[in-house]
Amino acid sequence: MIYLTRAIESSIRNQLTRGKSILLLGARQTGKTTLIKQIDPTLSLSFIYPNIRQRYEKSPDNLRNEILALPSKNGRPIVAIDEVQKIPQMMDVIQGIIDENLAQFILSGSSARKLRHGTKVNLLPGRLVVFHLDPFSLEEMQQPYASIESLILDGSLPSIFLTPNERDREIDLQSYVTTYLEEEIRAEAVVRQIGTFSRFLEWAASEAGQIINLTKLSQQIGVSHSTISSYYQILEDCLIVERVEAYTNSSTRHRLTKSPRYLFFDMGVRRLCAGEGRGMSEKQFGHLFEHFVGIELLRRLRTTSAKLHFWRDPSGPEIDWLIVQDKKLTPIEVKWTDSPSDRDCRHLRLFLEEYPQSEQGYIICRTPRRMNLGNKITAIPWQDIHQVVDSPLDL
Repeated sequence: MIYLTRAIESSIRNQLTRGKSILLLGARQTGKTTLIKQIDPTLSLSFIYPNIRQRYEKSPDNLRNEILALPSKNGRPIVAIDEVQKIPQMMDVIQGIIDENLAQFILSGSSARKLRHGTKVNLLPGRLVVFHLDPFSLEEMQQPYASIESLILDGSLPSIFLTPNERDREIDLQSYVTTYLEEEIRAEAVVRQIGTFSRFLEWAASEAGQIINLTKLSQQIGVSHSTISSYYQILEDCLIVERVEAYTNSSTRHRLTKSPRYLFFDMGVRRLCAGEGRGMSEKQFGHLFEHFVGIELLRRLRTTSAKLHFWRDPSGPEIDWLIVQDKKLTPIEVKWTDSPSDRDCRHLRLFLEEYPQSEQGYIICRTPRRMNLGNKITAIPWQDIHQVVDSPLDL
């Protein structure tokens, strides 16, 4: 299979050169194993296999003894461990090995739940540099890009994206959703009513990107607010959705929306979870285009100091996405049009007036080229999303 260089690969190599160890988080099939193979570690283990996992569960010190037997050349060995969260107690052993300067590690996992919520889990503070691996971003895809419709329908999980046949992509996405997601959720051992959770998952996928109304969702699913919140937390911990907070700082508006939005990590997975087919209206594409832009911005912002938010006044004005970096604000509107007009700029103009720390506003749309739409407002093609984000940090 073709290997497309991942944007974070050079940063991971830089940190290893500095002598650091790595924690690489990402949903299943985002390409963690393939990326680690490119780095060529001295020893690779995967705790996804029961026989390997049981060996280290019984005798965690086996790892240290095996590392001591590795050939020592070109400095310390690099040891890769996949699905490390399946044996959380190994983190204590790994800390000892790092502190003894015996090896560096690349630890990877597709669920952060046990690492985040385990009562006695050692997260190796100060010893690990954390990276997040997403499905392919536009930055990583070869140009010319696939059509925006294809990216919205199929997403960009590596194995799906690199499959040329549309029917095969659909089959593989269905398999991913019906096997992996159920397996991952069951593995969390916290969802007793899998049927109720499945209804929630379908609703959460169909409403992804919208502002969450817990009361409405609770009534539709038939469970309490707290249960709905716990379900969203499971999806966050399994790296399936990402929470985007509202921006509420204002000296003039007192009713700004505070509820969050949740974005699915991949557009194709979202569609299959929602039980949607490939036939979509222009209105549906417009709604999902906003979600697509949101996750592309999240992917781009991971290696910067900026955060993604949105801004909404229930009385009407809203900004689809807002990049906040220190005191600088960059408002972004998303429009499913190839000919943006002055009418599309009205909320951006209002925001730029109310927040003078905003230097530039953008409309991301399907225009073939950049367009100046007035003072401090520019329309750009969706292919150039990266232009609205400051340069990434040199990790």
